[in-house]
Amino acid sequence: MNKILVVDDDPHIREVISFALEKANMKVTLANDGKQALDSFNKSSVDLIVLDINMPEMDGLECCREIRKNSEVPILFLSSRDDEIDRILGLEIGGDDYVTKPFSPRELVARVNVILKRTLSNGINNGINSELKLTHGRLQLDTEQHAIWWDEKEVPLTATEFAMLAQILKQPKRVFSREVIMEGAYQFNIHVSDRTIDSHIRHIRQKFSEVGCESIIETQHGVGYKLASCQ
Repeated sequence: MNKILVVDDDPHIREVISFALEKANMKVTLANDGKQALDSFNKSSVDLIVLDINMPEMDGLECCREIRKNSEVPILFLSSRDDEIDRILGLEIGGDDYVTKPFSPRELVARVNVILKRTLSNGINNGINSELKLTHGRLQLDTEQHAIWWDEKEVPLTATEFAMLAQILKQPKRVFSREVIMEGAYQFNIHVSDRTIDSHIRHIRQKFSEVGCESIIETQHGVGYKLASCQ
């Protein structure tokens, strides 16, 4: 049974999410702000966090930053604002996906299931079960361990980032449109904006830059993205 931490300052929202997730056979822990969420997270492990952005005490973005210092646990953001700025920022600091309020509980559960499926370290991520280990130059990816390395240095990708890079690495010469990347990383016909895909790609590049790889994914202007030479 997957364990989910739900963080929101609105008791009604917490109740709605908790009911939907428990109905989907998940165990739910609740927190009403970022500080309480960190306390709960540090006391017991969870498989995924549903995290509201706009909260008192400590907002969701700051909470995510603190969690990402020590963990790559999947994070699904909730946002009540029409402006995409906070949601894009959330993805850039380590979020895996977001749902905008008001939301459909069914859609939220579907997105949670998509993310959890990506985190399974059983070699079936993104349909690449035929190849548990992929290499390209100094880049190595192991779907069984759900881990990726550049020049023997492990790169801490989120579940969504891992799925995207695994998809691109499987066909290193192919140029992937944003739509194809979206279809590979997000299932159940879930739609995300082009800006969301761009944000994930930008975050992947940043993480590889920090371990000495200055070019991991190339932009093909007007078309999409492809794997860089990685030599």
